[in-house]
Amino acid sequence: MTTRTGAATKTDRGYGALGGYIVLVLVLLVVSLPFLWTLLSSFKVTSEIISATPTLLPQEATLDHYRRLFSAASYGTYLRNSLLVALGSMAINVVLTVLAGYSIYRCRYPGRAFLSRAIILVYVFPVVILMIPIYKTMARLGLVDSVLSLIIINVTFAAPFSVWLIGPFFESIPRQVEEAAEIDGAGRLTTLRRVVLPLIRPGVATVAIFSFISSWTEYTFANILIFNEGSKTLPVGLSRLVTQYQVDWGLVTAGAVMTSLPVLVLFAFVGRYFVDSITGSIK
Repeated sequence: MTTRTGAATKTDRGYGALGGYIVLVLVLLVVSLPFLWTLLSSFKVTSEIISATPTLLPQEATLDHYRRLFSAASYGTYLRNSLLVALGSMAINVVLTVLAGYSIYRCRYPGRAFLSRAIILVYVFPVVILMIPIYKTMARLGLVDSVLSLIIINVTFAAPFSVWLIGPFFESIPRQVEEAAEIDGAGRLTTLRRVVLPLIRPGVATVAIFSFISSWTEYTFANILIFNEGSKTLPVGLSRLVTQYQVDWGLVTAGAVMTSLPVLVLFAFVGRYFVDSITGSIK
């Protein structure tokens, strides 16, 4: 009886694992197919992309869309501006997040608990309500039509969530580690730089990826604050390829593929820490 029960349990586990793998494959297909279609379509001729009979693999491969993207669509200018905004926003946001997170989650002072909860209230207000005040503020500062305004806005909106996101990484560090550093004569900043920061690298990587992606894909303020063609970022520049009467799907798909490459490169360098942060939180 015990043997039969054990065999049945193993069989149920086997079916459960098989069902889990099937669900995982289906989810991967649903998520990856649009990206795969976009990638393959960027190598198709325009007539094949808009054909009534869809095809997955290119029947006639071409690199013409990529050549036109860099020669006629000002993609290089858009790419430069987006990299400047995203990298600048990421660097500033990481520094501010680490300092603010250390203050809120490791230091002791009155109001610290309230501040840790109130900092996330910035997301209570819809972005559309803040457009006019932000535009007037940037106009008074002389930052309209400047990529610096986008960096300031991206950091403003990313920092509160980033501080909340990095909180568990700070709280996971035992107090004894900092106390030992204080006994050795290390100050607050020295302890943060030499002791705490190496222990929260997965959290810093997570904040960096979040900050870069949110800045890289930001469209609303980049659209209302930037007027000069030479200062536009990729989301705004690529949207100009979709007009009321015509859509150049070849340029759109090639632009989408090239726009995703910097994100993939960033994830290739710091993605390991990002995965470690997820698995560590699950454990």
